[in-house]
Amino acid sequence: MTTTLDLSQRPNLPQGPKSLAGMPLPALKAELEAMGLDPKKASMRAKQISRWSQYFGATGFQDMTDIGKELRAELAQRFTLDRPEIADHQVSKDGTQKWLARFAPGVEGESVYIPGVGMSGGALCVSSQVGCTLNCTFCHTGTQALVRNLTAQEITAQVMIARDALGEWPSSTEDRRLTNIVFMGMGEPLYNLDNVAAAIDTICDGDGISIGRRRVTVSTAGVAPKLQELGERTNAMLAISLHATNDDLRNELVPINRKYDLQTLFEAIRAYPGSGNSRRVTFEYVMLKGINDTPAEARDLVRLLRGVPAKINLIPFNPWPGSPYECSDWETIETFAEIVNQAGYASPIRTPRGRDIAAACGQLRSDSVKKSAAEKRREALAAAETTPGA
Repeated sequence: MTTTLDLSQRPNLPQGPKSLAGMPLPALKAELEAMGLDPKKASMRAKQISRWSQYFGATGFQDMTDIGKELRAELAQRFTLDRPEIADHQVSKDGTQKWLARFAPGVEGESVYIPGVGMSGGALCVSSQVGCTLNCTFCHTGTQALVRNLTAQEITAQVMIARDALGEWPSSTEDRRLTNIVFMGMGEPLYNLDNVAAAIDTICDGDGISIGRRRVTVSTAGVAPKLQELGERTNAMLAISLHATNDDLRNELVPINRKYDLQTLFEAIRAYPGSGNSRRVTFEYVMLKGINDTPAEARDLVRLLRGVPAKINLIPFNPWPGSPYECSDWETIETFAEIVNQAGYASPIRTPRGRDIAAACGQLRSDSVKKSAAEKRREALAAAETTPGA
C-alpha cells in the first residue's frame, strides 16, 4: 500500500501551462498566492475562478467579468482551463458513452456515462487510478499493472469532460442528464483516499458542479481499515465489491480478502458512518457460471448480510478476451435474485450497458500500460534487428 500512495506524489504532469480546471479550492488558492496575491485576495479570487470553471464550465478567463482585466490577462498567460486530452471517445448503441482521457504521456484512464440509471438522469463511472493492484480474477482492469494514482484534479476533470459532452453547463439541479457519480472505474479508490476525498469535495461543492453527496458512491473491493475514514471524510454512499459468500472462494476471486477476510470486512461495514435504511450499503455480486451462482450461495449471502441495511446488485458477467469465466444462465440469475428478494433485500439484476464498446462493468482497461526500461530496450533492439541496414 505504501508504494501506491508514493506513486500519487509523482503525478508526471504534462509540460506547458498548468490547467486550473477541476483543481480543488485549496490548491487553486495556493497557485494564486504563488502569483503574489495576499491570502485574503487569493481566497476570494480562487472562489471566483472555481465558480466560473466548475459552475459555468468556462474554458477561458476572458469571460470572468467579476475579475479585473489585468488579473485575467495574467491568469491567461500563466494558466489554462483545458481539460485532459480525449484520446478516444466511443458511443454505444444503447447510449452509453466512454472516454479515454490522457492525463500525461503514458497515463490514460477511462470513464463511462450510463444514461437512464434508475430514477436518475444518468451516472458517470469514474476512475481513481490508472491500472490496479488488486488482481480480481474476473475484472479486466485487474490485468493491467498500476501506472499511478490519479490526482483529485484529474478525477474531477473526468466529470467536466462528461458535462462538456452532455452540454450541462451551467450547473443546475433540474433536468440533469448527469446526476450520479460512482467510483467504480479503474483502480481501488481507498488506496487513493486523499485524492478521492478532495475530488468529492470539489464535485459536491454547491457553488460548482454541485452533485449531492448522497448521489456519490464509492466502491471498494474491501480495504476494511479505510472504511471509517471514507465515511467520515466524504459522507459518500458505500458499495462493496463482494462476489463470494465464503473466504475460500473470495480469496480466489478478490485476493485482497486474504488480507481482510469477510469477518473483518463486515465488522467495518456495520460501523460505516451514517449507514441505515435510508443509506443502504450496495453489494456488487458478479454472476459467474458454476462458480458462485447456486441457490445455496444465495441463501449464504442472505445470512452474511443479516443486520446490514443493504441492497444487492447482481451483475451478469461481462466477458473480455482471455477471461476464464462465463456468465451465469439467465434462469440461474433469476433464481438467485428471487431467493435474495424473498429474504427482504432488493436485488436488481443489472442490465449490461456498453458491452459493444467494452464499457460494461469489469471491462475497463486502458492501453497505457507502464513498460519497464528493460522492456523498452528489448522492443527497440527488436525493431532495429528488423530494420533493413540497421
